[in-house]
Amino acid sequence: MNHSSNHGRRVSLVLPMLLCLALYACGGGGGGGGGGRNGAAISANPQSITFSAAPVLPLNGTATVTAVASSGLPVRYSSKTASICTVDAVSGLINAQRIGNCVIAANQGGNSSYAQAAEATLTLSVYFDPNQTISFGTAPALSFGGTAAVSATASSGLAVAYSSLTPAVCSVDANSGLVTDLTVGSCIVAANQAGDATYRAAPQAAQTLIVTMPAVITVPGVPGGVTATLGTGLTTVVVTANSVDSGGSPITGYTVTSLPAGISVNSSSLPITVTCPSSCAGYAFSLAASNGVGNGSASAAAHILAKYDVTETFYEPDTQPRDSIFVGSFTYDFTTRTISGLKGRLSESMTGGLIAYPNDTMTWLNLDNQLHSWYDAGLGGTFVVSFKNTNTNTFSTMLGGDGWSPQAGVDVGGIYYGFPTPANNPGNAYALIFVPDNPTNALTQAQIDKLAYADCAPGGMMGAVCMTGTSVAGYGAVGTMSGYPVSQVITRQ
Repeated sequence: MNHSSNHGRRVSLVLPMLLCLALYACGGGGGGGGGGRNGAAISANPQSITFSAAPVLPLNGTATVTAVASSGLPVRYSSKTASICTVDAVSGLINAQRIGNCVIAANQGGNSSYAQAAEATLTLSVYFDPNQTISFGTAPALSFGGTAAVSATASSGLAVAYSSLTPAVCSVDANSGLVTDLTVGSCIVAANQAGDATYRAAPQAAQTLIVTMPAVITVPGVPGGVTATLGTGLTTVVVTANSVDSGGSPITGYTVTSLPAGISVNSSSLPITVTCPSSCAGYAFSLAASNGVGNGSASAAAHILAKYDVTETFYEPDTQPRDSIFVGSFTYDFTTRTISGLKGRLSESMTGGLIAYPNDTMTWLNLDNQLHSWYDAGLGGTFVVSFKNTNTNTFSTMLGGDGWSPQAGVDVGGIYYGFPTPANNPGNAYALIFVPDNPTNALTQAQIDKLAYADCAPGGMMGAVCMTGTSVAGYGAVGTMSGYPVSQVITRQ
């Protein structure tokens, strides 16, 4: 694919902007070297920032750093090594993502009394701990003959396996943690994690559920925490509940009913696999329980949900072997055919050493704010955009446009929002992905052509121009450094 033919048009848009920026930076021919606007010098008390001792930081773990300014003003934290660790700007809570040196910066911008402090940094070594532990969440209530789900997690992130230490009192599903009561007494559930090539086996953890007998026997209660999860394909759904009050009489069966009507499945136990005639998309499912007394009321209809990971790659000829890459995740609602919670990280290919992903040392931006999505019937799927900031202000609007869309960025030559004043650049960034109606289907070239990203954060700036990735077929031009989309892969979690 030949991209060079578009460079001239892009430069013709950008060049006047850059000339304007150059004039602005030089003072536009204005005079004099005074400090303030009225020529008066501004003075303020100096301040400095000091970090407390560095805490230990295990891989996949957390730690909190503390820095104080001598002025007493609050500091803000940032990560200099976002591919290794991230940090909350206010609390200093660090999340370790890779082994290596995690560098945290602290800044204080000053006020009318204090000058801006020099940036202070603290380096923490992220280390690997092969030991793992298991912790249970809050114990659920469990009634005689009813069900309830326990939840335990391993510090390694590996899946735990459940078992009953009191099999005469209760049974438990090894994978889901769904406990079924068999009689009154103490139900003890164990959680184990056997380890792998990286982690040692965890010490067994246990949780006790006290089974109670209600004073009055009734029909079962409304099932709680009902979920409908997409099965192995678009034609199956797995329906279950976190808890079902038996009413004091053992549950004899469950009924799943679809909305809109037309699908009904009976089962003696949970979870229940439902098969749809052609596709389950567009349906929701409710759950009801029965016992010897009668039929209980149905739950509200649960939407069909599934979680996915996405990796999007833009080829960057000028920064090889580094590419611009977005790695994220989202939830797809098959009932409404909508997407929520798109979050992820975008690499800045102009940063770091000449090392390709995933062993790179590039700076990565957190894109945690899904602010736009729309369905494209012609392409058969949904576009979704997640931003670095909580607003969409990305590109200059001096020529009109919405200030963020890929086409608006191409039209304005990638000039940042707030131009020509550098301090007004909000440093936004985003990634635009495409989710087919069947999310794991491979994208067509036409769908790939409409992928895009923009990076107006400091590591993605070239003077007044933000780094972008677009295609000629999709938007009439490649990105500001000739980058363009080459692939996107979506996988089920």
